[in-house]
Amino acid sequence: MIHRAGSIQNEGCPLTSMSLYDLNEISAAWDSLTYEQKNHQLYLKEKNMLDMFLEHGAITQEQHDKSLHDLTEKMGERE
Repeated sequence: MIHRAGSIQNEGCPLTSMSLYDLNEISAAWDSLTYEQKNHQLYLKEKNMLDMFLEHGAITQEQHDKSLHDLTEKMGERE
């Protein structure tokens, strides 16, 4: 939800304290990345999510390792 001051308000959302100006800067920075750079950022985001799942016990080490290997291979990253 956007309030009059132009900031985003949503409990539990990481964008809670960001202004629309901040979001425009992030969008401009993202747009300036190459296809390869965007894919690498996506890879890092997915890898961090797998790490978080493992840390919180949502997946086993074996599941983490297999998923990370598959992700790395599919996205053309190096382990």
